[in-house]
Amino acid sequence: MFNIERWQEIFDAIGKNKLRTFLTGVSVSSGIFILVILLGVGKGLENGVSAQFEKDASNSIKTSTWVTNKEYKGLNPGRKIQLRNEDYDMVRQVLGEEIDKKTARYNNWSTNFLYGKETGNYSVQGCHADMSYLENISLVEGRFINEKDVLQYGKVVVIGNKVKQELFDEKEKALGKYIQINSVVYLVIGVYTDPGGEREESNAFIPITTAQKVFSAGDMITNMSFTLPKRESYDQALKESQFFQAKLLQILQNKHLVAPDDKAAIRVFNLIEEAKKFYDLNKMIQLFFWGVGICTILAGVVGVSNIMMIIVKERTKEIGVRKALGATPKVIIGMILHESIFITAISGVFGLIASLLLLEFVGPKIVSDFFTNPSVDFNVALTTVGILVLAGALAGFVPAYKAASIKPIEALRDE
Repeated sequence: MFNIERWQEIFDAIGKNKLRTFLTGVSVSSGIFILVILLGVGKGLENGVSAQFEKDASNSIKTSTWVTNKEYKGLNPGRKIQLRNEDYDMVRQVLGEEIDKKTARYNNWSTNFLYGKETGNYSVQGCHADMSYLENISLVEGRFINEKDVLQYGKVVVIGNKVKQELFDEKEKALGKYIQINSVVYLVIGVYTDPGGEREESNAFIPITTAQKVFSAGDMITNMSFTLPKRESYDQALKESQFFQAKLLQILQNKHLVAPDDKAAIRVFNLIEEAKKFYDLNKMIQLFFWGVGICTILAGVVGVSNIMMIIVKERTKEIGVRKALGATPKVIIGMILHESIFITAISGVFGLIASLLLLEFVGPKIVSDFFTNPSVDFNVALTTVGILVLAGALAGFVPAYKAASIKPIEALRDE
């Protein structure tokens, strides 16, 4: 029930001790401010990591090679391991039933493009039809490469949106136009966008057979990528991906005579496994931020509690009179808790608003690969409000209990 006299008492007490109440409020506000900012930073890290993994299919497994660093079966270290078409065919033959999407790639990282008078250097990737899924790209015009293009050595190309913007006029359509790539003419059959942004959209895709031919690569491939069928359970998907990863590594090590413990020669990157590591780390960071924020709030709560103890001491005689006139312990406790919760809640709300405004206006200006859009959702904001109320109750409980325990006769004697 609303009690105007109780509110008058609270405002009178605050008015008599403006500086003390202000400093107490600052300690609580700073606690909530720090907590919300830390949670926003944690969310920004989570968004950044998520954006990195969105660049490729979330369940992809990629293998690439380098040089051996260990002797094995009489072969010296330092051998360059080169993947070839036969490696891709072997993996498909042995593990085909476990694979959902697949592609081999041949990459040429700096290639000259020419359209009319416009030129530019972009990356060209030779690939199979499943590449669009593995790279998580979205077509805005036309289609992607298909297996017919691969079989027929088609001179067709799918270009990224950034390539299209730099080579073509703003209103000109790229679809159906011919462009030169290292002096070879290709038909543009598609334009795509990528969640990875401009860097990923500075690529172009052509059939892998065409890439191997025009770049004189023979049957060499740069790497291979696979995905496994979707599973309802994340744990099941992770377990299956790790099992597939081990078998894939063993097949390639046996084929190229690589020591089982040679980690440099053949590398298998499991995106599901890596994602779990990042998200587990992010959870630990979030828990750490919550811990720091709660400790900061508790420091403010201790300050509020101390202030309320002083207030109880100053109002000892008043409390004694109230009890002598019939005030129950419940009424006395309610009086102290009311004031404590009010000071804590108002201070905390100011800290909450200040932190949300900072995240709203400053957060979007922070640009980083692994840090994006720091923010706090509505449920977290409600949680902090709940923490404020609980903190106010905790801050006032001990002083309120002490006030309720005062005996009227002793309180009236207090000087």
